[in-house]
Amino acid sequence: MNKEQFRSHFEFGGQAYAYYDLKKVRDAGIADIQKLPFSIRVLLENLVRNFDGRIVKEDAVKELGKWKKSYAVPYEIPYHPARVIMQDYTGVPGVVDLAAMRDALVEKGKDASFINPLVPVDLIVDHSVQVDYYGTPDSLDKNVKREYERNGERYAFLKWAQASFNNMRIVPPKSGICHQVNLEYLGQVVLKGDVDGEKTAFCDTLVGTDSHTTMINAIGVLGWGVGGIEAEAVMLGQPYYMPIPEVIGLRLTGKIAEGITGTDVVLSITELLRKAKVVEKFVEVYGPGLKSLTLPDRATISNMSPEFGSTMGFFAVDDETLRYLRNTNRGDVADFVENYTKANLLFNDYSQEPEYTQVLELDLATVKKCVAGPKKPHQHVPLDALKATVANEVAAPRSFDVEMDGKKFALRESDVVIAAITSCTNTSNPYVMIGAGLVAKKAVELGLTIKPYVKTSLAPGSQVVTDYLREAGVDVYFNQLGFNLAAYGCTTCIGNAGPLKPELEKVIKENKLNVASVLSGNRNFEARIHPLVRQNYLASPMLVVVYALAGTMDIDLYKDPIGKSKDGKDVYMKDVFPSNDEVWALVNKCVSNEQYKKRYSEILDGDENWRALPTVKGSIYDWDQKSTYIRRPPFFEDFSLTPVIPGDIKGAKPLCMLGDTITTDHISPAGTIPADYPAGKYLQENGVTPFDFNSYGARRGNHEVMMRGTLANVRIANKLAEPKEGGFTRHMPDGEEMYIYDAAMKYIKEGVPSIILGGKEYGSGSSRDWAAKGTVLLGVKGVIAESFERIHRSNLAGMGVLPMVFTNGDGWKTLGLDGTETYDVVGVDKVSPRCTLKVTATKPDGKEIKFDVMCRLDTEIEIEYFRHGGILPYVLRNMAK
Repeated sequence: MNKEQFRSHFEFGGQAYAYYDLKKVRDAGIADIQKLPFSIRVLLENLVRNFDGRIVKEDAVKELGKWKKSYAVPYEIPYHPARVIMQDYTGVPGVVDLAAMRDALVEKGKDASFINPLVPVDLIVDHSVQVDYYGTPDSLDKNVKREYERNGERYAFLKWAQASFNNMRIVPPKSGICHQVNLEYLGQVVLKGDVDGEKTAFCDTLVGTDSHTTMINAIGVLGWGVGGIEAEAVMLGQPYYMPIPEVIGLRLTGKIAEGITGTDVVLSITELLRKAKVVEKFVEVYGPGLKSLTLPDRATISNMSPEFGSTMGFFAVDDETLRYLRNTNRGDVADFVENYTKANLLFNDYSQEPEYTQVLELDLATVKKCVAGPKKPHQHVPLDALKATVANEVAAPRSFDVEMDGKKFALRESDVVIAAITSCTNTSNPYVMIGAGLVAKKAVELGLTIKPYVKTSLAPGSQVVTDYLREAGVDVYFNQLGFNLAAYGCTTCIGNAGPLKPELEKVIKENKLNVASVLSGNRNFEARIHPLVRQNYLASPMLVVVYALAGTMDIDLYKDPIGKSKDGKDVYMKDVFPSNDEVWALVNKCVSNEQYKKRYSEILDGDENWRALPTVKGSIYDWDQKSTYIRRPPFFEDFSLTPVIPGDIKGAKPLCMLGDTITTDHISPAGTIPADYPAGKYLQENGVTPFDFNSYGARRGNHEVMMRGTLANVRIANKLAEPKEGGFTRHMPDGEEMYIYDAAMKYIKEGVPSIILGGKEYGSGSSRDWAAKGTVLLGVKGVIAESFERIHRSNLAGMGVLPMVFTNGDGWKTLGLDGTETYDVVGVDKVSPRCTLKVTATKPDGKEIKFDVMCRLDTEIEIEYFRHGGILPYVLRNMAK
């Protein structure tokens, strides 16, 4: 096979462009293109274009071209993403790794410049800002000032990286959220570049170090979240090896009803797809109902693919995609995309439906107003069922008096203490944002106010949002209710809600009150939003305002009033909820192409705080040994060019025994650092006061903090420490209770390996590689679970930790394991993809429990990574050669 046989040309703007023509692939008998899902077509273009007979082989191209609906044995293909996107919580430790790899190469007498991104990298600083100040006109300025006080060292490090690495671009703080910036600006759908010496058009593809990278799928761009270690390998020119995916077709019919939002649709889809078990599969959305969804509605759906469990939530390019590109100041891009996709069988004209592994259907007309919660994004709750859900959380609500800011009031369980309009998931949608503004307007005009215990914030993912809210005249009503602009960043959605008022925290802590938050985000896992808030509900921005007005989640919005008007009459949700026509009239009038043009023309400039930071250039980073933010990681210390092949796990003790749906937030929390936990103690020992702790996420450049923070979520439930919640375990065999970190260090000192036992969906949630990095630094050799989420399983493999799953329907509970056992795992030295390994758990009395596990190293390349101690040592050894 010669890839030149598939090359065609088209002309655009007076320039000739080559492209790799799927029609010619079809005509060569390699693929029946029209039957393939559009996402598989994009993958096929990637393989054909990168075909070299060495990494991308003919068999791989032909196997993908003859895509099967399912694979009994995974078939691995090398995918070459065109670019990488990062946010700062994952980006800073990624750049720390690159800097440490340069050190390791130099120590071996090699050139540091070998470590340089070979594909473009965009790092958007959006995760660090917190809502310390709210409800006042100067909240934004104060929060940004505090952000730089906390993170100046990290940001200076990023400026060094931008100056010292090729192909790395930093989008400064206060610019927006990475996925919204990607959707509205960075994403081009079709890229232009040099391929084999010729100007070529090809599909925009990427990986990102955040699970919600999938938001870009809404405009037909192939992309998903990966661990930072995998992204670093892609940056350095490695392909991303993946099994050919199954593709689930989500067929939409009908139209959404009056008053229903894209948020209501996505929360309904999340429940549907999570039940369908789409983990590690592509989801492709199609069908006649698709035509009634705007591009921002589609983006909301794609954004929450990680909550479905799927790798992607893909929408093929169609007329709505082109309209959106033109409306966001990408008219020339839209014309180019239209030419290329129509020429290359990548444009959805709705004339023919592809074939899928399985088809699920949703009639959009059946979607109702809803929220999700109180602990998981797929806990879909229609509004008329919420009161019963809340009653299950708090059967007999208690109430306590509070005096705060000169006011006395009662705080009742299930009251809303945090109401946040936040997250790219929804703030990328002008309809729901202007709609929320109209709710605020109607509420103010009726004389309603927010309850004094509700912490309100507005943190959109783009500066364009505040432009069109101002143009629509609804910003003043947001401000009057206390939803003042607090940040341009992720804030509450990723755990940066900031503190509650001390008086509130005191009464909640002392009385163990079960209070609530409501946010327009995508995640609501335990202790993620705020460590003191046990109920957390996802909702549209419009409903966030409604629940903030009501002040409680213990309400039926169809029957119960949310407050009283200035003339003393009961006010209901229907009185403040705008009609579709009202919202669309303002959207069509007040959202303009010029707003996108202005904001994105200056997005790389940064504000005066960014410009004031020093810019230092150098091939080697000058590590500060006293820093508590940026430390040289230990992963490449005493680096050997010859790997030590892992052997069997012998005499291991369980560090944790965990239940179902243990998220990466449980394993590596991103939010508040408790002063009495190991990470807090470490910081205080190094001169950092609790006021300056910042968050776990912001400290990811320091392994000393992060390994102490591993498995330190205050809500994690470890069987070995029950009934106690939090980062505790019992050291075996003496049974002494201690922090998980302390037990891990004790096992390492004793020369005893450790393992973790888990349930279903182990490692769900965010793509944070520190959930795997921290695990390996605690001395854990393997994790045995009933099932894994995709990214975390891959991250464990990429760090040299052996992921295994119970077989035959077993689990640690059904096998009668209690944590007192000593574990041997046999066959590790001869491990192969998805092979069976033998485990023996020996009780203190000598009784043996034997069971089989499946090795979840799924591909030959993962076996190689494991044998090298991880993906980065593998890459580094290849470079050193």
